[in-house]
Amino acid sequence: MNISQDNEINVGIDTGKTQLDIYIRPVGEYFTVSNDAKGVREAIKRIKAHQPTRIVIEATGRLEHTFVFAAAKQNLPVVVANPLHVRRFAGAIGQLAKTDKIDAQLITHFGDSIKPGQTSIAPENERKISDLLARRRQLMEMQTMEKNRLSIMPKELRVSINAMLKTIKAQIEKIDEALDGMIAQTDEWREKNEILQSVPGVGKVMAYTLLSDLPELGTLNNKEIAALVGVAPINRESGRYQGVRRIRGGRHQIGSAPSLL
Repeated sequence: MNISQDNEINVGIDTGKTQLDIYIRPVGEYFTVSNDAKGVREAIKRIKAHQPTRIVIEATGRLEHTFVFAAAKQNLPVVVANPLHVRRFAGAIGQLAKTDKIDAQLITHFGDSIKPGQTSIAPENERKISDLLARRRQLMEMQTMEKNRLSIMPKELRVSINAMLKTIKAQIEKIDEALDGMIAQTDEWREKNEILQSVPGVGKVMAYTLLSDLPELGTLNNKEIAALVGVAPINRESGRYQGVRRIRGGRHQIGSAPSLL
């Protein structure tokens, strides 16, 4: 077994809806498991035997959650990587071919070369709050679409649309009640929530969104928080060129939070 000089063991995981493709570098071991509880248990058992330095898995919009949360419980060094960063790395090294195995190898190479820091996994209570907020955003979008249809669809369909609006409103109210209860169970969050809602213009949902998607509040300074949110102007200067500073990036959930008030 050819171990690199720094003895790092990097694991890359390509996530699919039904399976996980896993590559271990520099061991050269490649295997696949089903993307479910049973498959994840098998993957963790095999990965732990190698005492990995980091396990890199792309953020796919929830398909990676089963593995990530199970690995975190086992205190494994999980890194949830931005897929854009991995794709840019592939372009930088001229990696054009694409198969499940090649993608897993690429993610492993990314981890070995870039050495991204371990991702902090939120406690289960905070994850549940994030899920509730995500569902609330979806319901609010559905509510807006139905209201728009109410003004353009024939009168004969208004009964159907109003019935849907009534159902959506009831679901939003249930989620709000659940959020109230979960926030009340967490002393630290309850205190932060009270501080946030004491600010003029900050409502309950805005406060909940900040608590869920910006947990760094209270630990970073104003400039660092602005950069995380994506409202800090980014320099565009090179030599004599003085470009216009623009805001970019950040956490989109927070950017849309005012619409949830």
